[in-house]
Amino acid sequence: MNRRDFLHSAAAVAITAPAWAADAKYVPPVLTPPLVGSQLYGWGQYYQRAGKNLDEHLDEVLSALRDAGYDYAEGTLDTAAPENNAKFAERLRKKGLKPVSLYTGGAMHILGKATETAERIAVAAKEAAKAGFGIVNFNPDPIGRPKTDAELAIQVEALRELGEEIDKLGLRLGIHHHTPELANGAKEFHQNFRQCPGTQVGFCYDVHWVYRGGIAPLDCLKEYGDRVVSWHLRQSREKIWWEDLDTGDIDYAAIAEVVRERRLPRFFTVELALESGTKITRDAVANHARSRDFVKRVLGS
Repeated sequence: MNRRDFLHSAAAVAITAPAWAADAKYVPPVLTPPLVGSQLYGWGQYYQRAGKNLDEHLDEVLSALRDAGYDYAEGTLDTAAPENNAKFAERLRKKGLKPVSLYTGGAMHILGKATETAERIAVAAKEAAKAGFGIVNFNPDPIGRPKTDAELAIQVEALRELGEEIDKLGLRLGIHHHTPELANGAKEFHQNFRQCPGTQVGFCYDVHWVYRGGIAPLDCLKEYGDRVVSWHLRQSREKIWWEDLDTGDIDYAAIAEVVRERRLPRFFTVELALESGTKITRDAVANHARSRDFVKRVLGS
């Protein structure tokens, strides 16, 4: 199950954008940190391995997260049926969890289509805001090749539009990235930030994807730390995703020091995704419990 399939199942003329100051400050989310959550994508992979459907077992996952000490679960922003975002929030609350963040994606590089994507997300985000969510994490769709300057200009304008609408709702927008955006000298990754206002277009810092894309995690924090609105946390050993969040290729202790020194937002979302080569020796519940302990011990949350 790839992320695009997960999003689908869970959700049942160039424009020249002005450059913004690189040091523009991002306004932290209104939720009170620290909070630690779990992204449901990895849970879906575990259930798929067992021949089960995550949606049919969601309540047991939420119970397991609560019992392990998590504060929230990050699901998918439902843009097809926006009212479902409120239903998900209620489901979280019934299990003792909080509505904090939701993840989504969409095409932002095509003239016209980009505006449609932004409007569709804004409509769904309005319902999410009413339900108590504070963060929308968004990954612009990759297209199998580097985007042209014209496509990136359209995307930047659409991100600015989306950021403005999300901000009006009292939410915070965090731009997420995978390796396609970090190819070609990370041109798309940098342009998404450097040509968008830091007050409205923040950063969902997925530490491992940035690492895999060739940017040292601490170097990324030096440039974009003030934009961080939320985090996705995963570990690897010898560059292969590890089954739990533990020591490995990424020095999370060094990252924790920067978080403390700069007082960055602490909405830590553990995402234990699996890939070919991942060694699985425990079940999802045990791995998430161990990961929660790691976040508390190393990141202090």
